[in-house]
Amino acid sequence: MEITPAEIESRICNLQQKLSEQATDGAIILLQSDLFYFTGTVQNSYLYIPASGQPVLMVKKSLTRGQQESPLKNIVAIKNPKQIPEILAAYGYSSFSKIGLELDVLPFNLYKSYQTVFPTTELIDISPAIKAIRAVKSAYEIELMRGALAVIDQAFLAVPSFLQAGMSELELAALFEAEMRKRGYAGPCKMRAFNQDFFLGNVCTGGSGFYPNYFDGPVGGQGASAAQPQGAGWKKINRNEVIYIDYTSVVKGYTGDQTRIFCIGELPQKLVKAYEAALLIEAEIVKSCKPGTLAEEPYLLAVKLAAELGYQDNFMGYKPDQVKFVGHGIGLELDEWPILAKGMKTPIVPGMTFALEPKFVFPEGAIGIENSFVMTETGPQYLSITPQAITYV
Repeated sequence: MEITPAEIESRICNLQQKLSEQATDGAIILLQSDLFYFTGTVQNSYLYIPASGQPVLMVKKSLTRGQQESPLKNIVAIKNPKQIPEILAAYGYSSFSKIGLELDVLPFNLYKSYQTVFPTTELIDISPAIKAIRAVKSAYEIELMRGALAVIDQAFLAVPSFLQAGMSELELAALFEAEMRKRGYAGPCKMRAFNQDFFLGNVCTGGSGFYPNYFDGPVGGQGASAAQPQGAGWKKINRNEVIYIDYTSVVKGYTGDQTRIFCIGELPQKLVKAYEAALLIEAEIVKSCKPGTLAEEPYLLAVKLAAELGYQDNFMGYKPDQVKFVGHGIGLELDEWPILAKGMKTPIVPGMTFALEPKFVFPEGAIGIENSFVMTETGPQYLSITPQAITYV
């Protein structure tokens, strides 16, 4: 399922409308995920999208692949960003009064260099417009995400065939990742936030799920070392403890996100009850969420329910390391809009895709559920297809 010229054209038209509304001459796109969204390639490039007219993709490396991968008409070579005004002038674009840049991610030194290249031009932040456009997925994008979640489904279903007591978390993670890799898993998902990364996924067993870390997520994990202090570590897997597996699946650029729980033997009733609470919270959110629901409402409902069930100190992390959200947008990045968090007034509209992850953390381990959804005209629809019950081996 390859991207079509019509898909790219629709995305560009959406941004051009935003540019016109902001009286902006055009936007220069640099971030890989945004480049891919608007061009179909992640080659080292500078993309100019005018408020009206055909965009120009200026490729530093590799021009050959850029021309092969992108359906855009105007694809040319460039050696240095200082050439941008000259190249754009050749296509009839000059005398810029206002240009949009991705100022949420653009390093300061690059921003200064663009001030030099466009000394009389006002440089504004076009990132909010891009994020708003990307938040609403096309049918094409949703199908790619279904494909990514089909891959992770097969990996989860294979876990009982290789899960053993005595193996390390890293061994389990490697076997799980291999199941996805051989089905087309492309590797780490992208994140837009500064200094946030989610390697591939997270395997925590027993007390290792109690370890907090820098990552803005509810569950940490020991990790392999202090240099990579998240996810799977060297801990050996024991019987009768919680085995928490939270992974992204990236196929053709698009991310699915899912968590499932396993156990060799029997789980303590304390954790079983917490898991039932997580399922209840998810079900109540899905039932209450409709097109137009503000992005903060699922979080406020989840916090209320967690407190009523007696888990206020364990919800979305262990106090004081709790995160302040219950879900997040997914697509080309893991931290897209909508963010289901207090204060987020973005309406959740049809076409938005998000992961919902009510989870609890205890000294005995982490437990909970995560599924990927798309908002439809009638409410959230599951994109995840893996059974939600705890798997006992």
